[in-house]
Amino acid sequence: MDSELQIALVAAGIAAVVLVVGYNKWQERKHQRNAERAFRSDHRDVLLEPRDEADEAERREPSLGEAGAAAAPRYTEAPLGRSVPDLPRLLDERADCVIRLEAIEPLEVARVWAEQHTQLAGLSKPVRWFGFKDSENLWQAIGPDSEGACQWFCAALQLVDRNGSIGENDFMRFTGGVQRVADALMTLPPGLPPRAETVHQAAELDRFCADVDVQIGVNVVPREGQFEGRALRRSAEKLGLSLGEDGCFHALEEGNSSFVLANLEAGMFSSDNLDELVTQGVTLVIDVPRVADGGRVFARMMQTAAELARALDGEVVDDNRAPFGAEAAALIGAQIEQFQARMTESGIPAGGPLAKRLFSH
Repeated sequence: MDSELQIALVAAGIAAVVLVVGYNKWQERKHQRNAERAFRSDHRDVLLEPRDEADEAERREPSLGEAGAAAAPRYTEAPLGRSVPDLPRLLDERADCVIRLEAIEPLEVARVWAEQHTQLAGLSKPVRWFGFKDSENLWQAIGPDSEGACQWFCAALQLVDRNGSIGENDFMRFTGGVQRVADALMTLPPGLPPRAETVHQAAELDRFCADVDVQIGVNVVPREGQFEGRALRRSAEKLGLSLGEDGCFHALEEGNSSFVLANLEAGMFSSDNLDELVTQGVTLVIDVPRVADGGRVFARMMQTAAELARALDGEVVDDNRAPFGAEAAALIGAQIEQFQARMTESGIPAGGPLAKRLFSH
């Protein structure tokens, strides 16, 4: 009897110990789960992780449990941060050094423009500024007369024009100036582009532009004597050319100049001097990178030169005063098409907005 009682007491003691240990383990796991809930957040750290819009669309606030799921409404989380707007449509990362600025609160556009004018004066290449209109989801170019307020701004330094590419000094002046604008307006720190990579990119683009930067001209000279300005003007206008403020007649297509007619001598044409002007000749010039469909435009220019020569009793010649015949015209037309094909293959089509910026002074 005593041994059976002892065995029963031992078994009861073991069971009690097991129950105590099990209860302690259960309490430990329960506290651990509660602690994890207290310190764990389903939100991403917006300072460390990029926002995934697809994930945000799927995420929801925690429910109240299976029993209360039908009665409890489910809400979509609000976005955790503002996404960075895409590059303004008028810019191109191949041709522009771009820096975006984000303000903590909307800033007056006029204030930004005034500050950048102080900090970025004297650069050798154009700088353009844009403000992002949230209401229209659109970048808008800003200038001295712009109004309103924006939270995102964008500064862009053009890397290349016909005077060459930017150098390290231009890069440092631009990035340093934008940094000072950010400091003065207390925006978030801007992300600055890498110096060596940007300067190298500018030099490579300038090298390509130099290879395709071609202007072709032909001259119309009198067989005898000189051309009178009055007769020249009458003939040019009859052929559809318009006198521009730059002192040249322009052949316009959809508001764009396809080729020009200029004085072969020093001096410009103007409405005031044409009636008294006399000249030894005129020159017609096509700026190949700045016009679309260059072969067709060149053919039109040659036809205009021939008709002008007939009307004024002149002849079409090259720069050496040698007659400019059909064979030479066909050869040059083919070369123009080759140059423009290279531009198209490089993603900078002749006559397009980017080409007009790169091939400007």
